[in-house]
Amino acid sequence: MNTLKTKNFYHNFQISIFFLFCIFILNPIALKAQSIDLKKIDKYILDAQKEWNIPGMAVAIVKDNKIIFSKGYGLRNVEKKSKVNESTVFAIASNSKAFTTAALSILVDEGKLNWEDKVVDHLPWFKLYSPYVTQNITVRDLVSHRSGLYTFSGDLLWYHTNYSSEDVVRRAQFLKPRYGCREHFGYQNIMFSAAGLILEKISGMSWSNYIKQNFLDPLSMKSSNTSVKDLDLNGNTAIPYHVEPGKKPIAVEYMNWDNCKAAAAINSSVADMAKWMIFQLNGGKLDNKQVISEKQIWEVRKMFTPTPISKQAFVNNPNIHFKGYGLGWNIFDYNGKKVINHGGGSEGMISKVAMIPEENIGIVILTNSINYLPSALTYQFFDMYFGNEDKDWSTLYLGHYKSGLEREKERVRKLKENKITGTKPSFNLNKYKGSYTDIAYGTALIENKNGKLVLKYKPAPDVIGDLEHYHYDVFTVKLRNLPSLPIGTVQFFMDEEGEIKSMKVDIPNPDFYFNEFDFIKDK
Repeated sequence: MNTLKTKNFYHNFQISIFFLFCIFILNPIALKAQSIDLKKIDKYILDAQKEWNIPGMAVAIVKDNKIIFSKGYGLRNVEKKSKVNESTVFAIASNSKAFTTAALSILVDEGKLNWEDKVVDHLPWFKLYSPYVTQNITVRDLVSHRSGLYTFSGDLLWYHTNYSSEDVVRRAQFLKPRYGCREHFGYQNIMFSAAGLILEKISGMSWSNYIKQNFLDPLSMKSSNTSVKDLDLNGNTAIPYHVEPGKKPIAVEYMNWDNCKAAAAINSSVADMAKWMIFQLNGGKLDNKQVISEKQIWEVRKMFTPTPISKQAFVNNPNIHFKGYGLGWNIFDYNGKKVINHGGGSEGMISKVAMIPEENIGIVILTNSINYLPSALTYQFFDMYFGNEDKDWSTLYLGHYKSGLEREKERVRKLKENKITGTKPSFNLNKYKGSYTDIAYGTALIENKNGKLVLKYKPAPDVIGDLEHYHYDVFTVKLRNLPSLPIGTVQFFMDEEGEIKSMKVDIPNPDFYFNEFDFIKDK
């Protein structure tokens, strides 16, 4: 054999072995990422669903533009014992936000919109808490949660109310800021609603029709819709449930997002959402057609509003070094990869979509109760994929969830403990009757029904609370037909002349701030 050829052969062979060593030994993640143990994932999901006592859920996984896993677990309807499958429809809630920014991206591609456009250039009537912010806030600010308003501030304006989307956005001018504009993250459904109104103004179409025409129909998302009014509750639709430990799940009504639709109105299945993820991971392409430009796909995935990570959060999850919000997407890094994701919460529904574009992989999780499992499953799936399986995320999150339940029990216990006995209201109950108005919200009513005070929110006929005397001029309140909201208080205040002048409602919960409104008694 030729000596030179032999040397070259062995030299090339050694180089090949060296590269294989680097790829598969020095970087074991690369090897493990080639295989996804779907049976293991399936068992983990099944066990977790039972541990969390979630009535029903569904999960889909996509990889390299294919659906590799799609399955339902448990019951979509507990009373009828109807099972969940991959086509069962759930509320995806705030996962709708990415559809809104995708729609806006098309308008940007068409030259009809710029992310830096002033909101007032499209909605001349738009106002916020200061003239400067009103004149300078941009479309980008609306959909990156940096308006200066606090997270969820003003959400009672649309919750169960008969206000239109425009009514809700107009009333937002009276909300008080927590931060300066572009200074801090503050999750804002109402600002997304304003972005939806801009979409309608420019396109000449309703938000629902635009989403249907540009995404739901082309992607063949046949079970998806944009309103609770389009749900077939007798068909393959998951019923939302309120679940308490040791108790039978209680069915609750679907939350109606029609007056805040651009933020959270879509209902879908994991089979359909898998198609949405493939479209996203394919860079906005459908059948080789570039529906959204690569430039805009990249734009919405940039981080515009950072959300700081505490030292303890990093200790709990050292795989994450940064977090923030893009345009309709949450963004963080995991195991050195950029994750594009979002969660969604509605009454009796929690959802999660998470993708790693560099790996061309994504997962969607839909459930029909309030729980933390979708976030836990996301991390567990990533760890299984990357070969980091030292944590049981479901058990960890379940511990946090149970701790939260214990804190609520402790709050109610202290509420009872702190009651001052032997007191009575300052007035006859009829003196508390009347209408009370907040400049942002509108009118709330106090009525005397058979010797018991009742709270009614006039714009929201379904929000009714029964009052029980607590002490002095403070009453406890429990809302009817809304079991997920805890017991709260209503306090009445007097003016200098000893007459009732106002009331403050406080129902502590993570989603709706009842106490941000000051109800003044009408003369």
